[in-house]
Amino acid sequence: MAPRLQLEKAAWQWAEMVKPEDITREHIELAYRVAVSACKRGACRRNCRGNPNCLVGIGEQSWLGEIDENAFHNIDDPNSERRDKNTFVGLTNLGATCYVNTFLQVWFHNLELRRALYRFQNSRAEGHNMDSGEIKDYEPRTICEHLQYLFALLQNSNRRYIDPSGLVKALGLDTGQQQDAQEFSKLFLSLLEDTLSKQKDPNLQNVIQQQFCGQFSYVTVCNKCGRESPLPSRFYELELNIQGHKNLTECVTEFLKVTAHISVPDSSICQSWTCRNLSIIRPVTKCFIDIFNHFAHKKKLNTFISFPEVLDMGPFLGKEEKCTYELSAVLIHRGVSAYSGHYIAHVRDAHTNDWYKFNDEEIEKMEGKKLQLGIEEDIAETAKSQTRKPKCSKGYHCSRNAYMLVYKRQMEEIDQTETNVEVPAFLQKLVDQDNKKFEEWCNEMADMRKQSVDKGKAKHEEVKELYELLPAEDGQSYEFVPLEWLKKWLDDSTAIKEIDNSQFLCSHGKLHPDNIAEVKRISSKAADLLFGRYGGISRLGQSSLCRDCVTQRCRVIRLKNQLNEDYREVMNLAKAPLESDESGFWIGKASLRSWRQLALDQLEEDEEETKPNNSKVNGERSTDGVKGDNEEGDGEEMKNFNEDILCYHGGLSIIENDRRVVSAEVWNKLRMYFPKAPEFPQNHESCQQCMRLEREGKENEALNRMMANEQKSSLLNLFQEKNRPTLQKWPQDTDVLYIVPNYFVDEWRKFIRRPAKSNPVSSVGNSILLCPHGGFMFTYDSMLQGDGQHIALLWPAEWEVISRMFLVDQVISICRIHDKTRDNGNVQYQTHPDLCRECREGFIFQQQRDMREYAQATVYVRKVIDKKTMIKESAPEFSVSGSDVEDEREEPKMDGEKDPDFSQIMHAFSVAPFDQNLSIDGRCLTDDSATLGSLGVIPESIICLKADEPIADYAAMDDVYQVCMPEEGFKGTGLLGH
Repeated sequence: MAPRLQLEKAAWQWAEMVKPEDITREHIELAYRVAVSACKRGACRRNCRGNPNCLVGIGEQSWLGEIDENAFHNIDDPNSERRDKNTFVGLTNLGATCYVNTFLQVWFHNLELRRALYRFQNSRAEGHNMDSGEIKDYEPRTICEHLQYLFALLQNSNRRYIDPSGLVKALGLDTGQQQDAQEFSKLFLSLLEDTLSKQKDPNLQNVIQQQFCGQFSYVTVCNKCGRESPLPSRFYELELNIQGHKNLTECVTEFLKVTAHISVPDSSICQSWTCRNLSIIRPVTKCFIDIFNHFAHKKKLNTFISFPEVLDMGPFLGKEEKCTYELSAVLIHRGVSAYSGHYIAHVRDAHTNDWYKFNDEEIEKMEGKKLQLGIEEDIAETAKSQTRKPKCSKGYHCSRNAYMLVYKRQMEEIDQTETNVEVPAFLQKLVDQDNKKFEEWCNEMADMRKQSVDKGKAKHEEVKELYELLPAEDGQSYEFVPLEWLKKWLDDSTAIKEIDNSQFLCSHGKLHPDNIAEVKRISSKAADLLFGRYGGISRLGQSSLCRDCVTQRCRVIRLKNQLNEDYREVMNLAKAPLESDESGFWIGKASLRSWRQLALDQLEEDEEETKPNNSKVNGERSTDGVKGDNEEGDGEEMKNFNEDILCYHGGLSIIENDRRVVSAEVWNKLRMYFPKAPEFPQNHESCQQCMRLEREGKENEALNRMMANEQKSSLLNLFQEKNRPTLQKWPQDTDVLYIVPNYFVDEWRKFIRRPAKSNPVSSVGNSILLCPHGGFMFTYDSMLQGDGQHIALLWPAEWEVISRMFLVDQVISICRIHDKTRDNGNVQYQTHPDLCRECREGFIFQQQRDMREYAQATVYVRKVIDKKTMIKESAPEFSVSGSDVEDEREEPKMDGEKDPDFSQIMHAFSVAPFDQNLSIDGRCLTDDSATLGSLGVIPESIICLKADEPIADYAAMDDVYQVCMPEEGFKGTGLLGH
């Protein structure tokens, strides 16, 4: 048996031998487990909830054990934000600016570009007071100012990472939108080139061209005379196609291949000629190679491509010349979709030739001197795109996520002085200012940590001393406090709320014995300190042990043990007949049959009745919904003892078959279990009100039967629905028919069938068929169709009987009128009152509107192979609104038409939006700005889907879905404003 159950059993074991009236203080303290031994530290793995004296395992370990200073504050060590020696500085990702950070790191490691940028004339900064050691009130404004300050921070900052928000804000970039890295590179270098071209220093004017620009020529050669006509063209990066290729050499070869085609001859030169493309690349310091159609048509290609550490471009030049390039950076795009993912950069350090991975704030040095892509290739791919990584030759790397490769021209002799780049004095002063602010912040954080630790240590000693006062010694006064409050107090004593014992009170305002597991017994001295410091309500001292609750529980326990024995005795006594001079008590037969189960339920309820917010009393569970003898539902499960002989009015039921007389001995036994049950001696009279109602009911029932027989005989055909007039076949022998609501006829028939159970119908409410103006609401044609269900037609003779027997608020009739002026014998139909056309039109309009404007409804979509064959019998359901924008179409459309889509269909059927052809009732759904209602899609409609080419690749489906959305790119930013 679990320890808690053992404590529970021991607490009430005495109740089996002690009568409720003999309970002493000792018994009460046993029930509340006051004398249970307190647990010692180390003896319990966790707190004993059944023992109010167990004060271990409630959070005291952190206060009594070794002190952890980190527990007293939530301030990270500021030194963790400090740049380690011989490491690079990272860049903060402002949301979705990883594409910016990767290129900033690549450009920073271009020493020539950094050196040139430091020479950019910053007259604003240089004009500030330099003698004071500070450049006060200086803020970069232009793009070059921001970039040179950012490079200076990347070079000499003490921070582990810096914030590029100044540059990003100056460019006007949206930090929450992922952009294409290649497009950013092109636009930014173009902007930088345009800005630097205005400098007086010629080395600055052409630094972008010198570092990044190359040239090739389109050469036209005449077949007849051999004359060549070159057309030079510049490039900043080679955009290569990787699809269908395995390595970089194949991609470059395809880009520079010779092509031939015939053109219209120029007779002034020669009779016929062809042109061919010769590509000549002028050696450049840097060569950006874009890989290269990765995002062609905004769909990422995840095929592997091999590229060398050293790229030999000699074979592609027009002359014999050694021209090799060394890999200096690799930009990686991680993610399966072109519209999401993450950019990181692998860059070679120009000083040490070590490789580093730049991932925003995090920078990792690669082991050895070689590029290690490693985990950058471990991305989740769709089943279709999963391919085994090919083996790479020595000096080569393979990647399916490489987005751009950066190669640097190899020089035969390297001047070591070229690898040293000095930060200008005015920029260094700005960096020194930022480093000073950083150091001040570090000191401030360190002081805050120290203050928190000192305060925590003092609190630690205070709580430790108070905890040692908690145990209540034998013979000392004590109080109860909530266990959860103690746990929170030990967890964080500074933010604890006041002590609240109100939830543990019984109906007598004392501690309920069942709640002893939720509280702990502590010394009064400790309780005074806790209540004095934190406040609280409902203090529970030694006088809070509830005698009433213990007595009630004792009674219940004893009765439960005695129940089976009493049951056998009661049932045997109930079989014996009463003596002639003995007076008994009325008891319900159903109650007698089920009294043991009712007693068990009642005893279980008695155990709960003393708890807070419980107003039910013994023997009277809940009077809500208690039914008497004459109510429907007599067969429902009985809830309270003897309720089966109660009438509506709470008196003795007049139905004697449901009750019997038992002896006083039997009744007294039952009263022990149901002290609040209704008691009726044998001479108690039945309810007088029920007897009077019974007499009146019998009289009314006789009257109703007479009335029903009379009405039935007078309107027999109407009751039996025989020989009924119809509008479709107007009877020839009459020109007038009368109209009543169909509801009246239904209610009247119910009364005729069961006059004793139903109320008689006294009136005909024809006004429900009329509009507010008193006009009729239906036309002859509408009554032939759906509106006919609301009315019933009567013969004139039947109407005469109806008018005599019932109150009629309005006569409604329909007449057949012969048009004698015409030879064809045209017949017209006229209602009285006349049709109200205004209300009728409004009624029809509202009906149509209700069908098309709905807040929640089900629309079905069914996929079809052709117009006759369904693929799925059970169509998927889509919960939609009538005002939702509809994105649907069916047949293939001409160029220029919109291609709306129903987005839920894409996931239900794996059909991309542009492959969806949607229709309803043969009508093509094409308007992507319309509502469901305006397109005639009403609730329970079935939309047919014809799919062109379903796509199973959800990553590709995400790409094509994004294509439908307008792409702004860098529109509106500073990159396009120069």
